[in-house]
Formats: sequence, C-alpha cells, structure tokens
Amino acid sequence: MPDGTTIQFMRGRYLGLITSAVLSLASLVLFFHPGLRLGIDFRGGVVMEVRTPGPANFDALRLSLAQAKVVDAGLQRFGGEDQVRIRLDPQGDQNATEATVSRVRQGLEAAAPGTRIVRTDAVGASVSQELFQNGMLALGISLLMILVYIWFRFEWQFAVGAVVTLLLDVTKAIGFLVVTRIEFDLVMVAAILTVIGFSTNDKVVVYDRMRENLRKYKTMPLRQLIDLSINETLNRTLGTSMTIFLATLPLALFGGASLQGFAIMMLFGIVVGTSSSIFIAAPILLLLGENRLRRDTRAVVAKG
Repeated sequence: MPDGTTIQFMRGRYLGLITSAVLSLASLVLFFHPGLRLGIDFRGGVVMEVRTPGPANFDALRLSLAQAKVVDAGLQRFGGEDQVRIRLDPQGDQNATEATVSRVRQGLEAAAPGTRIVRTDAVGASVSQELFQNGMLALGISLLMILVYIWFRFEWQFAVGAVVTLLLDVTKAIGFLVVTRIEFDLVMVAAILTVIGFSTNDKVVVYDRMRENLRKYKTMPLRQLIDLSINETLNRTLGTSMTIFLATLPLALFGGASLQGFAIMMLFGIVVGTSSSIFIAAPILLLLGENRLRRDTRAVVAKG
C-alpha cells in the first residue's frame, strides 16, 4: 500500500455492520442445524487410521468389517488413495474397545492383507463431554480476559467494540466449520484461540493509533480521526496479515490431514480478523464514542 492513503472506510460502516450481523446470524442458525461435525475429542468413540497395500477398496473393506461383526463403522478416504479413516461409536469400557479394535484388525487383514494400522484413538463419552466443556470454558475465559485487558488499557468503548467484534469473528468461524464440515475438536479450539489472539493484536494496534490521534488532534471529528488512524496503520495491518497468511498456506496445501484443518481455520481467521478490525471494530467504536470520546472537542470549540 502506498503511504498517505486517504480511504474513507467509515463511509461503508453500516454495510460492514449489517453484512457481519447477517453472516453471524446465519452461522448461529447453522450451529443448531445441521450443527458442527464433532471430532472424537467431543463426540467420543474410536478413530483408526489405516494404510492399505494399494488403493483402498471400500466395498470390500465394509463387507469384511460387517463379517467381523463390526457394525456402524464409518469409512472415509483421507490423504492418499491408500489411506482410510475408520470411525466407531463409543464401545463402553476399555475391554470392549480393545475387542472391537481387534475385530477391525482381523476384518482389514481379511479384506486387504498387509493393511497397516497407523493410529488408533479412543475417547469415552464422559471424557468427551468434559473435554467439550473445558474447550468452551477456554473460549469464554479468553474473551473475558481480552475484555478486561482492553478495558484497562483503553476506554470502555474500545473494550466493548473489540469484544463484540471478536464474538462476531468466533460465530463466523463456527459457521465456516459447519459449511466446510471440518471436524470440531481440540485442535479447532486451539485454532480459534489462535485466531482470537491474532485478531486482538491487530485491533490493539489500530486502537492504539486512534488513542494517540485523539490526543494529537483535539478538534478533529471522530469519524475523520478513525479513517486517518486506519490509513496510518494499513500497511502494518496488511503486511502482518499477508505474512502470516503466506506462512500458513503451505500447511493447508501440503501439511497432511493432521494439520490441514488447523491451517484452513487459520487462513479463514486471518481474513476475517483483518477485515473486522477495519469494518466492524472501528464502526462500533464510532457509534459508541461519537458523543463520549469527543466531549473535550465540544468544550474546545465552545471556548474558541
């Protein structure tokens, strides 16, 4: 971006707020129906990742598992043609889980001799419920601590604007997970927390410039001051976002199944977090602070 830009971002403040509200409401609707695709961490059950000697024959694998008395097994390809992920419902205690895994191994060997089990994860129903509650608690505490931090560092209008924007960002992330059907597990909780941290840092930088300009330009209208502050930090905002985006993109393309979901969520969060700093957080601050942050302005004009 060239230096000294004079883009009037606040002209589109209502469009930005309305668009964000519609997307967030749609995301909330999607959250209830069809809902998130919960991973094993939150749903419980058994997940096995296997590698067949050649391209996987799913019909033969399903038939062989059924003959081994493994019911309700979900099979899907991930990664290469020889990589298969098998999902099983919670099996009860550890002995039942081990017995089921043993039958799966027998069925796989019968259908495709030489099949290798790469990874097996098992989570009980009670543990998955506890993990889900702790994950949601982590998200709630992070938003609360951000509110306290920004409220302490800036005026309350800044804190409210930042937290409302972050809530909108989180709802959009949930809607993105529902639409893309990426599994929501502890890795996704970590990705959302990372996105919240990045988005908060970006908003603090923009807010800090606004606070400096509030002291520097005593009589400048708040709308004009916000546009000035965003333009002055635009190079830094876009430069940081593009650097993180380009560093994350190879993980999404070549990181494999274990990293792909995290990286895709990060890419989405970078775009949403960067745009929300300009088109959501700033307009909210303008609406909340137009008659409060500029009380000194009216006094200076009256004295003049």
